[in-house]
Amino acid sequence: MKEDKSSNKEKGDKGEALAARYLEEHGYKIIRSQWKYMRYELDIVAENATHVVFVEVKTRYSNYYGEPWEAVNKAKRQKVCLSADAYIRQFNCEKEPRFDIVSIIQHNGKTEILHIEDAFYPMV
Repeated sequence: MKEDKSSNKEKGDKGEALAARYLEEHGYKIIRSQWKYMRYELDIVAENATHVVFVEVKTRYSNYYGEPWEAVNKAKRQKVCLSADAYIRQFNCEKEPRFDIVSIIQHNGKTEILHIEDAFYPMV
C-alpha cells in the first residue's frame, strides 16, 4: 500500500507541534521549527539554560512497525548533525549542542510522548 505523502506531512506537522508544546511545558524555549539546510531539515531547535537542542520528532499512529524513535537511523542522524553544524555556524551558537528525539504515538485518542535526551552524538 502506497503512503500518502500529504498525510505524512500533516502527521509530521502535528507531531512537531505536540513536541514543541511538550518541550515548552518542560522549560525549553523553542527557537526555530522546520529550519532548512540544503535539502535537510531540523524539526525543532530549542534551548535550555545550558544547551542548544536539536530535536528530531518522529510520530506514528501505532508501534506496529517499531517505536517511532527507532526510525532515526544512522543516515538520519548524519543529516541532522550536518544541519546542526550549519545552524551553529550561521547563528554563532555558544551553548553546547545536544541531540534529542521526541517519539510520539497517537492511537485511539491517546498520545504518548517519549523525550530522549542525548539520543545520539555527532558523527565523524
